[in-house]
Amino acid sequence: MGEKYFSKQTFDFLSELTDNNDRAWFEANKQRYEDFVRTPALDFIEAMSHHMPAISRHFLAQPKKVGGSLMRVYRDTRFSGDKTPYKTNIGIQFRHEIGKDVHAPGYYLHIEPHQCFFAAGVWHPDADALFRIRTFMVEKSEKWQPVLQDKAFNKFFALDGDSLSRVPRGFAKEHPLAEDLKRKDFICLAALGRKEVVSGNLLELAVERYRQAAPLMKFLCDALELRF
Repeated sequence: MGEKYFSKQTFDFLSELTDNNDRAWFEANKQRYEDFVRTPALDFIEAMSHHMPAISRHFLAQPKKVGGSLMRVYRDTRFSGDKTPYKTNIGIQFRHEIGKDVHAPGYYLHIEPHQCFFAAGVWHPDADALFRIRTFMVEKSEKWQPVLQDKAFNKFFALDGDSLSRVPRGFAKEHPLAEDLKRKDFICLAALGRKEVVSGNLLELAVERYRQAAPLMKFLCDALELRF
């Protein structure tokens, strides 16, 4: 049994933030945020930094309060109808070394009162990256097969994300991988129980799951000409 990072108090804080998503409540409870959310998250990221080389030497675990692997609690409300100021989940992303934002290839941990999961891949890639991934899938379809056939990957992960209703322009409508060519996201999700989040096995489990995501991550790095 390893170190425990998150606790019941973590989930209690996130639940209460959901019901009181305003600046006054957050300021009054900021120490709880530090004690039960940010500090344990940064401790977890620090611990992961020692294990990332076993997953890939080109993905980074950066335990910084700003600009690192812990995603900011403040929501960007500029273009959203929802003006609540705070995110009600913990988001941790271990991005590729070339990545500058959440759209870069990465490994992800999501902690929320009613939904926790591990994830890996590329979420909402820009048009150029998306075209390169789709083109690589067509030209090197044999490299997509491990994603579809790897037993360890498929035992725990499922491909997820948004898709187009039609095969994108420039690609054959009858292509054998037509359904995958429609994908706008190339991500995979693995279920994570609340009890596992607060257990002493979270770190070990994260390393195991991220290593099992290798088929998708290797494919994406090859498609985008990144080191894996």
